[in-house]
Amino acid sequence: MDTQEQLEYGTFEATLERSRQLEQDLQKNPGKYQVLTGDRPTGRLHIGHYFGSLQNRVRLQKLGVPTFIVIADYQVLTDRDTFENIAENVKQLTIDYIAAGIDPTDGKTFIFPHSHVPELNQLLLPFLTLVTNAELDRNPTVKEEIIASGQKRINAGMYTYPVHQAADILFCKGNVVPVGKDQLPHLELTRTIARRFNDRFAKKKPVFPEPHPLLSQAPIILGLDGSQKMSKSRNNAIMLSADEEETARLIKKAKTDPERTITYDPENRPEVSNLLLLISLTTGRKPEEIAAEIGDGGAGQLKKVLTESLNEYLRPLRARRKELEQNLDYVRDVLRSGIAAAREVAVKTLEEVREVMNMKI
Repeated sequence: MDTQEQLEYGTFEATLERSRQLEQDLQKNPGKYQVLTGDRPTGRLHIGHYFGSLQNRVRLQKLGVPTFIVIADYQVLTDRDTFENIAENVKQLTIDYIAAGIDPTDGKTFIFPHSHVPELNQLLLPFLTLVTNAELDRNPTVKEEIIASGQKRINAGMYTYPVHQAADILFCKGNVVPVGKDQLPHLELTRTIARRFNDRFAKKKPVFPEPHPLLSQAPIILGLDGSQKMSKSRNNAIMLSADEEETARLIKKAKTDPERTITYDPENRPEVSNLLLLISLTTGRKPEEIAAEIGDGGAGQLKKVLTESLNEYLRPLRARRKELEQNLDYVRDVLRSGIAAAREVAVKTLEEVREVMNMKI
């Protein structure tokens, strides 16, 4: 996107202010909005996902905001060779969503893998004509993902995926996308595509909204190594599906520091502070208060408190998860229902697109 278009939406501070205003209006007028959010099916979700995004999705659903949750299965092919577990991972993601509190039966929330919605994917071709190779090549998020993948040969899908993501968002005319700061370049490209499509093909009556970011207020959860964001690929995560004994073993291995007295100091003591933050999130108490209570109890007491609070907090979710794993027919029905709803919306959108592009016969 050119500099002028970047400046149209303003600085990060302006984006943050718009997000605050959007949050306030969501509370008052949830029906005005349509949320698009989702994940890649690379495995089961962990507690970083739960506190970072799942809780917020449940909150938006309870507000009454219509929500499409896309499981981005095609994206798995862009940065890894393995594909054997995609179908299983789609089911496990769906189980995690429902166990975390997402209700796919409310008539406003739909979970679907985008490979099963061909009409959505047909938007990719016209959208690709609206961006340049240089714009795709400059996307900082794509550059970071290429480095993280460790691949020597980068397939074209990696570069064009932000355009596919635009199709994911715009097929349902999503106008709100919950994102972190690192995902803003992807969303800005979606806004650019929507604007260019409307300017080129639908000046009199725009087809697509320019979606707004709802910036996450959730804290960043570090992994058990205390130095990087929690991630399955870094082997520093506690999965939602882990049992209580496994959770205890993982927390026992979590990195802390040599200082015995426990204090909450994210800048100077990130490992200890991350564990205190997790206790805070599972108990509703302030991390400073928890630190003062543990005091000279050291890392051992800190880990004991976290193990007990996290296991207690996740007990209902894990029980629900076990029920769902024994009822995969229900999970498949949820996905089939989500696919049907997404296709119904995508067909209508594609018809509009064909009409304004003079391709209807």
